[in-house]
Amino acid sequence: MMLPTSFIPTSHLKETASVSVTVEQRQLIHMAASILLDYPVPERYAHFPLIRDEIYSAKLPTPVLNQLARFLEAPHVATLQELEKHYVSIFDLKRRATMYLSYYLTGDTRKRGTALVRFTEAYRAGGCEVDRDELPDYLPMVLEFSATGDAQIAGELLSSHREGIELLRTTLESSSSPYAGLVSALCMTLPAIDQETKERYLRLITDGPPAEMVGATALGPLEPFTLGETLGSR
Repeated sequence: MMLPTSFIPTSHLKETASVSVTVEQRQLIHMAASILLDYPVPERYAHFPLIRDEIYSAKLPTPVLNQLARFLEAPHVATLQELEKHYVSIFDLKRRATMYLSYYLTGDTRKRGTALVRFTEAYRAGGCEVDRDELPDYLPMVLEFSATGDAQIAGELLSSHREGIELLRTTLESSSSPYAGLVSALCMTLPAIDQETKERYLRLITDGPPAEMVGATALGPLEPFTLGETLGSR
């Protein structure tokens, strides 16, 4: 029986421990998650067997491999039709399970525009331009940038939206969705969350994404991305 989204078991609020991975393993995990978290169109779904082979032959750390296997071996993934139906039921109908990272921080407020510009500027700082009919904060797009572009800049984007990623993971866990394994594997490749991020995450669990301008700034940093923020420390 699926639990209502207003109630999330405390077991799903546990932090995902970071796991040590090599640069190559991190790239593979993020590229695989980018493809598998994206909408399962036939062309993308046709690549699932190749992704499965790559993941199982890469000697990934066991905790990460187990999480990825939760998705790859799930009954929902057996046919494209089943996966499409599940994808829509999870990601198109829940405010707390969206692939658009800035929505968790800004909701439907005017600050969303500033947050989206930050993603576009980050891609440009990494020498990339968005060439897709998606908003720039789309998680699969960020993960592709992490795998094939500037990993340091991508890491900053993911870290600055960590509370939203954690809320996504928690919502997927509470819905018993196999997609939870993919997001959990992603979280394992990120640094451990600090206390401030944890508090924002718990606030999101309680309140959900903001619907009004009041209080939006309390949910995280939304200043425009600048080249010096990331590249200055190199």
